[in-house]
Amino acid sequence: MNLNLENISKAELIELLKIQNSVNKIQEEIVKIRDEKIEFQESKIKHLEFQIKELQRLVFGTKRERFEAVNNPFQLTLPFDVAENTTITETVKEKISYEREKATKREHPGRLPLPAHLPVEEIIIEPKEDTTGLVCIGKEITDELELTPAKLYIKRTIRPKYAIPEQGVLIAELPSRAIDKCIAGNGLLSQIMVDKFVDHLPFYRQLERFKREGVEIKASTVDGWQTAVCKLLEPLYDELKKQVLGQGYLQADESPIKVLDRNKKGKTHHGYYWVYHSPIEKMLFFDYQYGRGREGPENLLKNFKGYLQTDGYVVYDAFAEKENIILVGCMAHARRYFEKALD
Repeated sequence: MNLNLENISKAELIELLKIQNSVNKIQEEIVKIRDEKIEFQESKIKHLEFQIKELQRLVFGTKRERFEAVNNPFQLTLPFDVAENTTITETVKEKISYEREKATKREHPGRLPLPAHLPVEEIIIEPKEDTTGLVCIGKEITDELELTPAKLYIKRTIRPKYAIPEQGVLIAELPSRAIDKCIAGNGLLSQIMVDKFVDHLPFYRQLERFKREGVEIKASTVDGWQTAVCKLLEPLYDELKKQVLGQGYLQADESPIKVLDRNKKGKTHHGYYWVYHSPIEKMLFFDYQYGRGREGPENLLKNFKGYLQTDGYVVYDAFAEKENIILVGCMAHARRYFEKALD
């Protein structure tokens, strides 16, 4: 559009300039919006490319993390007292030369010897023929590793009662038992606990095994036995807790675990095992909590003094403010960011 600026008034010229300025501003806004959109798209593309690389890393990358040996001269150490019985071995390189025999067919080395500490039951089998007057010139010995299955039996304690004239009745004192008035003996209680917590054999499987022996035991009864035995073990639990938390260096972490819910049959709730590891003494302490909040570790570590090593979970940040606790980061977690940054 051609305008003759000589024939327009001053007011019209000012109005025209205002329109031109508005058009210029609109064009600048359009260019700005376009540039911002391009920048956003480029940023999103880079982020998506990064996610693809991370997914490829998880699917096709190595799953194993390699760490430096403890005797690396460039590896810093923490100021902890190492126990006297702890030995640190140094790697010594030596050149070894040897001669390799040509591969030939070798004879079978034979069976491995059976452990010498096992009891031996000897069975002597004489020939069916009459050996009267014959001289024994040797023996053929065949060893088998045999098993006597565990069996249930009744251990009956009988205490005779004697009448003492004008004094009453005399009877021997009953020996102490793990659980008073319990039908299960100490050996049975110990086996049930070992089968469950060491060999991971649930109670219902153990009860099926008892049924094959013709013994019916209710699940609720065995559950009560477990509760009573756990109460007997509380002093050991308290001593383990005392020894582990008494160290000046602890590593802590939490692991989720599904726990059967008593109030909802067949359902589970999400619980947590808080694990406390003493690297110097190589001791572990497990503390179960319903949740992943800070209440559990704060209560357990309220009297702890020393170094506490954890990952970056926010709950542990509160310990950095404790006067007697020095919070130490997990170097394995920190290493991952540097390792990823190499590319």
